[in-house]
Amino acid sequence: MKPSIWIAALNLALAFTLLGLLFFAVFSTQVYQWDVLTAYRSVFLKGWVTTLAISATSLGLSLLIGLIACFLRRSKILLLRYCAQIYIEIIRGTPLLVQLLFFFYVVAVALNIENRYFVGVMTLSLFSGAYIAEIIRSGIDSVRSTILESGEAIGLSPWQSYRFVIFPISIRQILPPLAGQFASIIKDSSLLSILGISEFTYAAQQVSSASYSTLECYFPLAIGYLILTLPISLISKYLEKKNRHEA
Repeated sequence: MKPSIWIAALNLALAFTLLGLLFFAVFSTQVYQWDVLTAYRSVFLKGWVTTLAISATSLGLSLLIGLIACFLRRSKILLLRYCAQIYIEIIRGTPLLVQLLFFFYVVAVALNIENRYFVGVMTLSLFSGAYIAEIIRSGIDSVRSTILESGEAIGLSPWQSYRFVIFPISIRQILPPLAGQFASIIKDSSLLSILGISEFTYAAQQVSSASYSTLECYFPLAIGYLILTLPISLISKYLEKKNRHEA
């Protein structure tokens, strides 16, 4: 039985109050220079907007890459299947930091690409796309073969089977890990600072070096990333609930 909206709101307010008191108790033990946030607010805001743009672009590209890699992974053409499998295993088996350095200092130099934003976004998208491919593949594989055979029996084409049978069933399995991966893309974008990209983490590092206020600079960093990742979690829960009712 679900609690009433008033009881839920009261408990939520109480939880936030307890959390606020905890933070107050922790931060009141020392003196912090919080005025540095006001002095450098334009730097933080510019970095946050850059992170938002990078994350949004990477989300779309990684989903597209993941879908393509997933279908290639399930292809009946052996060459395509092996190429997709090698891509997925190499990307998932190596750190993102190493991939960023490799693509920026090796691949980009060989192809004469000087735009570090483009290299950063593409590397982040390729990295996340490998994980998304496996997430989608596992969701598709969770659909029972008897259901697919039923679709073929009534004359559905392969595309119609995916559109009307496989995806509506597998989406409930895919959504939770997919939301987690989307949130990871946003947090992993902080590594783009090693390429000199002026995103949110790079901005915090600059302000920290200029003001010698490390904690004061990285605390809003956590808040800023939470603002970006929390909507993904909420939207995912809404879609899960909606698909569960439809089922």
